[in-house]
Amino acid sequence: MTYQILDQLQQHKAQLLDSVELGSGMQLAMWQNNQDRVSVCSNHHTLSMYIQGGFHSYQKTAQGWQNGGGPDHMCLMPQDFESTWDLRDSLTFVHLYYTEQHLKRVAEQVWDREPSQISLNPQSFVADPQVSMLYRHFLLSDAWQNRENHLQMSTATTLLLNHLIKNYSQTQWQAPEVKGGLSPYMLKRLLAWIDQHLHVSLTLSDLAQQTQLSEYHFAHMFKQSMHMPPHQYVMLRRLELAHQALQTNAANITEISMQYGFSSSSHFSHRFKKHFGYSPSQMQKMSKRN
Repeated sequence: MTYQILDQLQQHKAQLLDSVELGSGMQLAMWQNNQDRVSVCSNHHTLSMYIQGGFHSYQKTAQGWQNGGGPDHMCLMPQDFESTWDLRDSLTFVHLYYTEQHLKRVAEQVWDREPSQISLNPQSFVADPQVSMLYRHFLLSDAWQNRENHLQMSTATTLLLNHLIKNYSQTQWQAPEVKGGLSPYMLKRLLAWIDQHLHVSLTLSDLAQQTQLSEYHFAHMFKQSMHMPPHQYVMLRRLELAHQALQTNAANITEISMQYGFSSSSHFSHRFKKHFGYSPSQMQKMSKRN
């Protein structure tokens, strides 16, 4: 999927700071812009959130230019929705690009329905605490390119699309109640599979497929069973098993970081020290003394 707004913005003053394509085909992009007049219309949906600045961002409406931007305010631009923006100060914002098929897939998984079309309602300068929390906590807290973060990011995008369908579309569906956790047999098999695949970039879809459940139901049932979300458990296992591996004197920090799915030894060391209170090299020195 080629997302048109990526190309449209780069024809203006907007600077693309970072971008990543997720396993589902959705894409994140972080932008910076200032003193620009931009018109966009695309073959996909866009969920935008202001990260910094944007207090003097104006959208052209039938009633004239209107503003209301600022950090943690979001804008929703559905497919084929044409909009024009006058950006009169510096701002940084993050876009999530996704398609009608992504929305239908979430609707089928969560509500077990096959809608012919999901019409999203355009939104501008909305302060939505749930969208802000998912962006800030799950999508902006870690580097996008680090593969160990992709499970967390894929979980957040699924939650975002679910939230948009419930709150900004024509549907009037109530989210189904999920009770109970995974069966002991299924959980045991899944945890063993996770340990065998810590070296690769995992997504929520990868884990859900092992249980033959939808991503929505899997995430809720896993948390019921393990008392933590899937991405948190996977990171914990990566760190625990790496800790065990480092106790052997011949262990190589770079090799261990790759073995347990970290993008680099420096990022592994950062995560390791944050969790255990000491760095991998410090632990090796302690092991040698003992």
